[in-house]
Amino acid sequence: MGIRIRRRELIGALVGTAMWPLAVRAQPGKFARVGILWHAGSSQEEQPYYSTLLEAFRRLGYVEGRNVAFEHRFPNETPELFKRLAAELVAMNVDVIVASGNVATPYAKKATTTIPIVFMFVADPIGLKLVDSFAKPGGNATGTSNYSSEVIGRGLQILKETIPGLLRVAQLVNPNAPTAPMHVELTRSAAAELGLAVQIFEAQSLADLGPTFDAIARAGMQAVTVNPEGLAFQGRAIIPKLALARGIALSAYSRETFEPGALMSYGADSLASIRSAVVYADKILKGAQPSELPVEGPTRFEFLINLKTAKALGIEVPPVMLGRADEVIE
Repeated sequence: MGIRIRRRELIGALVGTAMWPLAVRAQPGKFARVGILWHAGSSQEEQPYYSTLLEAFRRLGYVEGRNVAFEHRFPNETPELFKRLAAELVAMNVDVIVASGNVATPYAKKATTTIPIVFMFVADPIGLKLVDSFAKPGGNATGTSNYSSEVIGRGLQILKETIPGLLRVAQLVNPNAPTAPMHVELTRSAAAELGLAVQIFEAQSLADLGPTFDAIARAGMQAVTVNPEGLAFQGRAIIPKLALARGIALSAYSRETFEPGALMSYGADSLASIRSAVVYADKILKGAQPSELPVEGPTRFEFLINLKTAKALGIEVPPVMLGRADEVIE
């Protein structure tokens, strides 16, 4: 605590600190303050991402209380809280802000043009105007993206090959998510090429999920896909149960959203994205400019199948798909 107080006093004694060049904000060997703007409501809701992030910092030599202080903020998917908590981290003059997801990052970006921002789990950093390009981000933000243009189409194709006779697919969409229009457009395009009929069903909160799945069942949907965004992650323990109870196959987008009981998942390795984001934060704390650190896209993808869920749904997964899966839960 003593180190933290002395650092605040030093900052208060200097004039114009906020205008210093980004490379001067945190030099190697100095005590660092890292602001983390999550999207869910608590550290427990953010697991395993929360512990993975802290462990990644520890592996790089950051020990809380000795050379770093973490300022965690949990907006609970609430727009007003995203805005207020982002402003709070900026007012604290943290050395770097790590922002999780498509909603948290734009709020952080709006709150500051000087404090470096490292984002993770952002599907479309260019479309959200966070960076100029993947190769040359420009400005004060860079990080990792969990999106590639082939992911949605590939996921739908795998879903179709996993469920013989699949024709009707629901897409669960949070209309408040800034990347929702992009995911809807890409899903419709991919579905048309695969001969699948896709229908959109909206949910804006956890309370909406039950009624929304009732509507999906009434519409006779055979499967449902979820977009990689905050509400789907926050409701990852609820959504598989709602789908299974209504006899609907759920296609998730990550190991974390698959494990509670989805039929299958295809997507980027989320924990690897977090570790990469922490490496970016470390480089910035040691003087690197975010404008010169290229955005990292997903490099490793996982295809997972749950045979227990398949059996409960009465689905005979073709042997060829079991052979192609990275992991099969029996």
